[in-house]
Amino acid sequence: MGLLTKVFPPDVVDSVVAECGRTEQRSRALTARVTTYFSIGMALNADGSYEDVFAQLTDGLSWSSGWSQSWSAPTKSAIFQARSRLGYEPLQALFERVAHPVAAPDTPGSWLAGRRMVAIDGTCLDLADTAANVDYFGRPGSSRGEQSAFPQARLVGLAECGTHALFGAALGPCSRSERELAGDLLDRLEAGMLLLADRGFYGFDMWTRAAATGADLLWRVKSTLSPKHLETLEDGSWLAQIIPTSGTRRAHRTPLTVRVIDYTLDDGRDNPEQYRLLTTILDPTDATAQQLALAYAQRWEIENTFDELKTHQRGPRAVLRSKSPELVKQEIWGHLCCHFAIRTLMVDAARAGPHEPTRVSFVAALRIARRSLSHSAFSPS
Repeated sequence: MGLLTKVFPPDVVDSVVAECGRTEQRSRALTARVTTYFSIGMALNADGSYEDVFAQLTDGLSWSSGWSQSWSAPTKSAIFQARSRLGYEPLQALFERVAHPVAAPDTPGSWLAGRRMVAIDGTCLDLADTAANVDYFGRPGSSRGEQSAFPQARLVGLAECGTHALFGAALGPCSRSERELAGDLLDRLEAGMLLLADRGFYGFDMWTRAAATGADLLWRVKSTLSPKHLETLEDGSWLAQIIPTSGTRRAHRTPLTVRVIDYTLDDGRDNPEQYRLLTTILDPTDATAQQLALAYAQRWEIENTFDELKTHQRGPRAVLRSKSPELVKQEIWGHLCCHFAIRTLMVDAARAGPHEPTRVSFVAALRIARRSLSHSAFSPS
């Protein structure tokens, strides 16, 4: 509980609850603040019952108040009603207000040429198989022409490569593409960042919008994309112009100048695939072609981030517990808040170490964060 209240202070929780219009109209045992922390606690103890999660949560709340407050155990129905009253908006607003990049200037693996490396990618989450979840989120097809066993929500995240801290997220039905959801995250970018993205995200309009934020871009594209050659540079990369490849007025759009890096991987195996990157870093003296090719490998850190969220925090082969779309979204935002809190703890521990944040065990940090103080424990004073 100390971790959650440190990362998400009570006054900030109360502020977002009020902004979302979820402040209680009458006195309740399960206040909106407690229910907000409960929604994050569900993610921290994903396999626990409502009663187990609430018991651990209130132990921490009682301890943090110096045992001046206590809570009686509510029924499962009361907790469900409190979750329904709260909705998902306060959890989303809390994440969007608090989550941010956490790497310091000396954090290893976080920077290239003075730019903070961040990555964007998407994943899907299995949901409870209810008619409401199927209607809202949809059920994707399988390779055999059938539908998957569970409805799925699509999550696109924006993560800091050197710390795995997610600081942007967009949710939607599985029918919405990753590229479409990614458009909702571009306002989280800013000058001084270097955004890494896989080839599924490239499009002229998406590139233009992302570059307009002031962030630099380093995206993989399909090797069949053939920008117009302008000039070959001394490190083997080359300047080129890109234009839209579709649209009725594409001939009237202004071309954009990019730098192209073509490379292959020589790891001792037969690997004939050629990789092509586009970047807005046009000057080789800022970052050479080799440095950029090596930096692109950091994009895989967001895959590790999703593994932490889905395999370890949620649990392997587990579906989310919520049976309605509103509570599914609340649960997912709770998971995102929980992951950010744990990653904040890990960065603090790594800095004190000192170690690289990505070399600290997420499983160990999760286990430590799950520990609960009983009422026989020492007072915070």
